[in-house]
Amino acid sequence: MIETKQAVTVNAPIDAVWTHASDISRWAKIMPGYRECDLIDADTSRWVLKVGVGGMVRTVTVLVNVLEWAGPDRVAFIFELIGDPVQGGGTYLARSNDDGQTELELHIQVSGSGPLAPMWEAMGGPLLPRFAKAFAKQLGEDIESAQAAKL
Repeated sequence: MIETKQAVTVNAPIDAVWTHASDISRWAKIMPGYRECDLIDADTSRWVLKVGVGGMVRTVTVLVNVLEWAGPDRVAFIFELIGDPVQGGGTYLARSNDDGQTELELHIQVSGSGPLAPMWEAMGGPLLPRFAKAFAKQLGEDIESAQAAKL
């Protein structure tokens, strides 16, 4: 299993952050390689992403299930790649700070299974922290942009 925690400070109050973050399709749209997101129900969505590692690029379908919407400070989720032995999960945590900003922390775990799991995890290990950091940064920027547009 590989995992990472990434944090970002968002220049917006926690309620504004939650308004943005409580829409899972907004999460999908900032994923690197985003192609589409289908909402199956309030907790389940299917994301299509074009991903690449080294010279290998392919399109994957990810089934994302939100286990807990405990806004404005917590979301817990799991995911699996359809047709690949890869699954994972994570949490989104938010808390207000004294400056009227919101501290976000994303914790993501990914694990593979089967005979290719060690290779997959070796390739994904260095990429996951960079990927999660970029995602957290983009989420923060999107929330700040949405907040600024309301002012």
